[in-house]
Amino acid sequence: MTILLGLLLLAAVSAPDGRPLRTAHSAGEADAGYSRWERAFVASADDPDAPPPGADDWSCEPGARHPRPVVLVHGTYENAYSNWSALSPRLRAEGYCVFAGNFGAPRGDVVKGRAAVPRSAVELARFVDRVLARTGARQVDLVGHSQGGGILPRYYLKFAGGTEPGDPARNKVHHLIGIAPANHGSTVSGLATLGRRLHILAPAAEFGGQALADQTIGSPVNRRLDAGGDTMPGVRYTTVVTRRDRIVTPYERQYLSPARSGDPVTNITVQDVCPGNRAGHMGSPYDPVVLRLVSNALDPTAARRPDCADAPAERG
Repeated sequence: MTILLGLLLLAAVSAPDGRPLRTAHSAGEADAGYSRWERAFVASADDPDAPPPGADDWSCEPGARHPRPVVLVHGTYENAYSNWSALSPRLRAEGYCVFAGNFGAPRGDVVKGRAAVPRSAVELARFVDRVLARTGARQVDLVGHSQGGGILPRYYLKFAGGTEPGDPARNKVHHLIGIAPANHGSTVSGLATLGRRLHILAPAAEFGGQALADQTIGSPVNRRLDAGGDTMPGVRYTTVVTRRDRIVTPYERQYLSPARSGDPVTNITVQDVCPGNRAGHMGSPYDPVVLRLVSNALDPTAARRPDCADAPAERG
């Protein structure tokens, strides 16, 4: 089991190119605390439960231009600070009230997002309720990465109180934007499939966290979540997917399909926008093109085409 977990972690942190990345800060748009997720992750060890720059101002009052707070949802083996040190300050500079919780691990743990997805969905539900209560907003927009952009928020929407299917006007979420989202299970470039065949996936999940097993193709959580379709009434969905993803594989499993005619779903492939973009799974939340696509999705009235010259070196 240790071998499989080690392979999973190695796949997640591999970074084949040491060239510096341009970020929203270097592009002159906002102050991003770190240019790479690896640096932010190391920095988060000093205070694993700290919010990223720009987030968790509980006195923030949403304005007329951006009436919905943005709740950022981190991925597996990440934390709010390491995942969102680029996007959070950018969105705050754009005028949003931004909040970023930590889920799926005890306070003080640097590596979060390990718990069973249904359990983390309850934690997310409590966090969203707190944001709504403190800001007075009627709904939030969710932006998540990996687990936090796919299976976790979708489970919250469907089973943990995020929506009211019989009365969508009472939904607590307006828009879910998933960056490299784990929506329909992953082989992790074949590692999860290998682990299942070797009968070591369950022990690896026990050692490394149930979230690992929950995100594999065909897991009980995925089967329950996908039954009846991908979307919930009244929620808008956007996926931002890179073909160079080596963690949530095959990458096509990240896309969503409307469960009903008219359900608003937009699937964006980064390389269809910028063919030379080389961002991978872990680097996506720090990629300037991805950040621009997220801003565009949150506020289409202010959308502008990403600068493809900002394409960074490949990040795993």
